[in-house]
Parts: sequence; C-alpha cells; structure tokens
Amino acid sequence: MNDYNISEKDWRVFREKVPGWQERYMDGLCKEYAELLSSGGNPSERFWALHDRIQRDKRSIGVQIEMRRSMMWQNLILLLRENVIAPADLGCFSDDFRAQIEQLL
Repeated sequence: MNDYNISEKDWRVFREKVPGWQERYMDGLCKEYAELLSSGGNPSERFWALHDRIQRDKRSIGVQIEMRRSMMWQNLILLLRENVIAPADLGCFSDDFRAQIEQLL
C-alpha cells in the first residue's frame, strides 16, 4: 500500500470526514443497543448481552481509529469492510484517489 501516494488534500479530507463517519456509525450502534435492551427476556441476560456487544464493538475501526497518514489506506479499507462507510462516502476525494481505492478493492 505504500506504493500509493496520498495528496495533502485527500489526507485533509480524510481527517475531516472520519469524526462524522464515526458519529454516524456509533449512532447506529446506540440504536441497536436500545433495541437489545428493550427486547424481552431476563434483565440480567440483556445486560450481559449488551456488555458483550460493547466489548466487541469498541474495538471496531468505526469507534477507534489510529489517525496516521501512513495508515490511511489500511484504515479506509477497514472502514469499508466493516461497513462504517460505503463507496458513496468516498465521493469527496480526488478522482486519482478514488481510482487507487478501486484498485485496492
């Protein structure tokens, strides 16, 4: 992945977009957690199911991301694979950048 160049503009766009993508992703998680808590069953089972789910989800790139330019390609691939973002979310990047992402995918 180091063969691909990242322009300053694309790096700046990435840094600006990530917080919004994460907020959107975590909003979806919160809605799923609310559904889990409001489902029937034993309260302790719902509590522990939520606990387990949060433990798993907090390791997602949609929640935590290491913001280093050298990891941008890897992060974008993970964001796409984990459905934190969709290909349509990449429209703000340069044409060259999007073509490189398509090659990687």
